[in-house]
This record gives sequence, C-alpha cells and structure tokens, in this order.
Amino acid sequence: MRITTLVLVAAPMMAQTVQWRDALRQPAAWYGSAEAVRIAQNLLVYQRDIGGWDKNIDMALPMTPEKRAELEKEKRDPEVHSTIDNDSTYTQMRFLARVYSQSPESRLRFAEAFRKGLDYLLKAQYPNGGWPQFYPLRNGYWSHITYNDDAMTGVLELLRDVVARKPEFVFVDEKSRAAAQRAVEKGIECILKTQVTENGKLTVWCAQHDEHTLAPAKARAYELPSLSGSESVGVVEFLMSVEHPSPEIVRAVDAAVAWFGASKITGIRVDRKPAPGTPKGYDSTVVADASAPPLWARFYELDTNRPIFCGRDSVVKYSLAEIEYERRNGYRWYVDGPAKLLNVEYPAWAARHR
Repeated sequence: MRITTLVLVAAPMMAQTVQWRDALRQPAAWYGSAEAVRIAQNLLVYQRDIGGWDKNIDMALPMTPEKRAELEKEKRDPEVHSTIDNDSTYTQMRFLARVYSQSPESRLRFAEAFRKGLDYLLKAQYPNGGWPQFYPLRNGYWSHITYNDDAMTGVLELLRDVVARKPEFVFVDEKSRAAAQRAVEKGIECILKTQVTENGKLTVWCAQHDEHTLAPAKARAYELPSLSGSESVGVVEFLMSVEHPSPEIVRAVDAAVAWFGASKITGIRVDRKPAPGTPKGYDSTVVADASAPPLWARFYELDTNRPIFCGRDSVVKYSLAEIEYERRNGYRWYVDGPAKLLNVEYPAWAARHR
C-alpha cells in the first residue's frame, strides 16, 4: 500500500478550543473546521512510523516547533511502542476519517494516515484473533489479549464500521475492507474462546487473557486472574451489537448475563468518609444500606466467585478494608455498569433475537 511522504508547513499557533478527550464528541460539521484540521495535523506528527499512537496525551494541544521536532525524531525509534490502551490508535483513526470525509480532495494525507493505522491494527492482531495492549510486543502483561478499558472491543468496533461502509469510512479500499472483515471474524472467535467456563457453565471474561493458552491472566500486581465484573460488560455489549448473531454468540451473551444476575451485590454502598491527615482526605468505606442499588465487584475469584481485593503485594483479600490505603482509594473496586446491561440493553436485545 502506498504511503505518501508527509510535509507539514509551519503555521501560526492556534488557541486550543477542544481537548483531545472531547475530540469525537463534536457536531459533524465541526470536523471541517480549521481547528479540526489543526488537530488532525497534530495526529500525523504523533503517529509512529509503525502506524499506531501512544496514550494519555492531549493531542489537541497546539504544538510548538520544538515539540514537533521532538516527536518527529521519537516516532522513528523502534523502541517506542504504540498501544490500543486507553482508547488509543482506534480513536485517532476515527478522528482522521471524520476530518478527511469533510473535504477529501484537499486532505489526502489524513486518509493515508488512517490506512497506515489500519495496517498497524491488522498486523498487531494475534493469529488467535486477540490483540495485545502494546505492539510491537513488550515483555510482560502488555502482551496479553486485552479486554481491559475496552481495548480489544474498541478496535473491533472500528473495524466493523469500516466493513459496514459507515459514511466516514467509504474511502477505504475493498482489499483493506476484506482484511478488516476477516479480523472482526477472528476477533469474535477469540472472544467466544476466552469466555471462562466454570463447573460446566459459561461465565464472563478476565480483563486480560494469556495470548498463548487463552486462560485468565495477571496484569498489574493488584489485577489477578479473575472474572471481571467491569470489563465483561463491554465484551457483552459488543457481542450484542453483532447484527446477525450466531447461536454461539447468543449462548455466550445469555450465559454472561445470567452470571451478572447471579453475581450482583446488594445491601451495601461505598462511601468516601472524611479521613483528616490522609493523602486524599477521605477513605473509601463499604457501609450497609438496604436501599442501595446493586453493585458488582471489579474482580471475582476464579472457582469461588467471591469478590476479591488486592494491594500491591498481590495477596488476595476478601474485603476492601483489608488492602492498603493507597490502593483502596486509588482504584474502582465496585462498579454499577452491569445494571444497565441487565435492565435495559439485554432485554431489548433478547426481544430482537428470540
């Protein structure tokens, strides 16, 4: 695939009116604005030579000549990795496609950068259909198949929109579209294969799975192999968005939703109680409340399905109060996202597919 050489002409600094986290939340016409073009030009500089992007950067910030020169040098470094973590790469690709679609005849460089990103995502996919958090691969948990923070489902949603010829992606050639279709099919196969079975019953997913065995895998010290009451929601929502679900997809969704129903926690809430003298000035505390809406633990222990909590010592605890202050107040150990899945999304989906 031909990639054109990018030549950026220095332009006067423009004031930032949109932060990167809001870049995909603008009205359609905005993507034809000078501000959108400026941000898209930034993305071209932030894009690594391999085709992906880094994370946790406000790429909408006006760029100084010094910063541009630094990035141009850094993007060629083979030791600098790209990632799909924290909405990276597939979000930049969506933005470039939207800006390109507003004025394709004058913005071909944005389409070329999108195609380069697409090649990156296709190359990063494992033969088993999963995606690592970072590519090129890094030693450690970054190479695991990653559902955490909706990383893999975010990629699959983008590729599926390309396959479906959504308006902003009509410029993608048929060869690339066919490759995206195969990648989506492999990705769905991976999701189905990684759904954890316990006592002969399908449950949900771990936040990450071993890229070789597909088994639930450890990430950071406090993220142990487990059943995810958080990340599994995004996986189920993706499966429910498949237009013509196979019997295997229907079975996977039904089983996961049944697990969520059986694993909800009632009668408690999490309060931030004042704690003078502590780093944050409060302490997250579980209190009894019969009227509180249901919650789910972020992690459930394999085999027992008990909510688990873990500090940086990687020792399993069974109550939030048992782990150290820093982790107790620096991580979201209980979630409520499954409630919408159970009460709204799944009933509507089941009505369409029964």
